[in-house]
Amino acid sequence: METRALTGAALEAALDDVARLRIAVFRAFPYLYEGDEAYERQYLDAYRTSPGAIVVGAFDGDRLVGAATGTPLADHADDFGAAFAGTDIPLDTVFYCAESVLLPDYRGHGIGHAFFDAREAHARALGFSRSAFCAVIRAEDHPARPADYAPLDPFWRKRGYAPLPGVIATFNWLDVGERSETAKPMQFWMRSL
Repeated sequence: METRALTGAALEAALDDVARLRIAVFRAFPYLYEGDEAYERQYLDAYRTSPGAIVVGAFDGDRLVGAATGTPLADHADDFGAAFAGTDIPLDTVFYCAESVLLPDYRGHGIGHAFFDAREAHARALGFSRSAFCAVIRAEDHPARPADYAPLDPFWRKRGYAPLPGVIATFNWLDVGERSETAKPMQFWMRSL
């Protein structure tokens, strides 16, 4: 196993594989995302156009088995501006760690830490003073919640992240087995770099 920071042409070459990973991993609880390749291509265009973007790839040989993405939060101002309204946090100080997706067989071997380490180092090198991400909020009694589900909150707290009170974005997507998209609340977590 190897993790590598990808930017520029290497980042662009990995995006189709990142799309497939997002569809596969986010299908599970808590995201329950009914993936769509056309949407994924459009969504991932932000990484092609942002000069501050990074993809950290986890490779088993030549096969991409996990990926973590990041861009300056200001590149997502349209999506997140409302969530940060009323805070004293300037968007241009925050690096957004957008997603970490890793196939189940590769979990528990420190790759999640490597994903955050690489993105945080990239953010510091670009001059950012904060790192943030958001995670879907699902009800404790959600019918699709597996009995053995363990939230990632302890992992995130160990890395120094904490939820930002009241900083919640809303995204729409199609849940597995549903016929129409619904709005999902997404809690922001942040740490100083």
